[in-house]
Amino acid sequence: MTLPKLAASLLTFAAISVTLAGCGALVGQRIESRAQAAEAAYPPTGQFVKVAGRRVHAHVEGTGPDLILIHGASGSTRDFTFSLVDQLKDRYRVIAFDRPGLGWSDDLGTESLSPVAQADHLRAAAEQLGVRRPIVLGHSYGASVALAWGLRDPGQTAALVIVSGATRPWDGGLGPSYTLTASRFGRATIVPLASAFATERLTSSVIDSIFKPQSAPEGYDDYIGAGLTLRPPTLHLNARQITALHPYLVEMEKHYDRLPIPVEIVHGDRDMVVPLEIHGVPLADLIPGAEISIIADGGHMPHHTHSDRVVDAIDRAARRAGRR
Repeated sequence: MTLPKLAASLLTFAAISVTLAGCGALVGQRIESRAQAAEAAYPPTGQFVKVAGRRVHAHVEGTGPDLILIHGASGSTRDFTFSLVDQLKDRYRVIAFDRPGLGWSDDLGTESLSPVAQADHLRAAAEQLGVRRPIVLGHSYGASVALAWGLRDPGQTAALVIVSGATRPWDGGLGPSYTLTASRFGRATIVPLASAFATERLTSSVIDSIFKPQSAPEGYDDYIGAGLTLRPPTLHLNARQITALHPYLVEMEKHYDRLPIPVEIVHGDRDMVVPLEIHGVPLADLIPGAEISIIADGGHMPHHTHSDRVVDAIDRAARRAGRR
């Protein structure tokens, strides 16, 4: 290569590098501004307790027997405070937690990938709040944490309510979106771009797909705070938790038949996110005395679309446990 051509090539490379660096700076600025806007628009609604130096966000309302609510993937306490807490706080002390690394709760590092470690962490937070023999409800991914809670401390857990629960190992993968987002490559490329440029229309379409065949209630999109999930550390961790779940369920399933407490299961027969025939029905067969309520034509979000069925299951669990 001649010196003029080398110089030209170096100049071209330098120009490309400057351009990419400039784009990176713009993306970084956009991510920061969107994160700040989301945190200002969706501040913590509850209180913080510290476990091993890490904050846990807990929304506490009501009086009565203790009822723990554990949200699913991509979520936060806001999924429950939208309407469900109001339906329960007249007869339960409701404690909705942000799972580690999501919402306003601090990440636990690699332990955040384990539903068992998450359960232990949230149980320690509950003890600080004076919780005694709670009924523990878990939705979707949160159901694995609820089951781990019961398995780890059955003597001090009154009952479990499993709503559209991801509770059993499944065949096949999760698709490229989760796999890529959970990877190092995705963390460096896909995550920043999604955080910077995901539109309201896109997040609304994702919410619609989760609620199918029903629709999200009016105002849910604005209330749920999708911008909190789109913060890069949260988005990446959420995908890592989902892709890491399978081996934990393989081990947990071996102990389901030893659960000595009442278990109520609520599941829609048209849930395409966590299918009934893979999770709900087999789980009911594995746990002695478990009761399952199958919602005809129900999707993945029955605590919004069929909240009466979920509230009834909570009340049944409370009665069976002697907490009502």
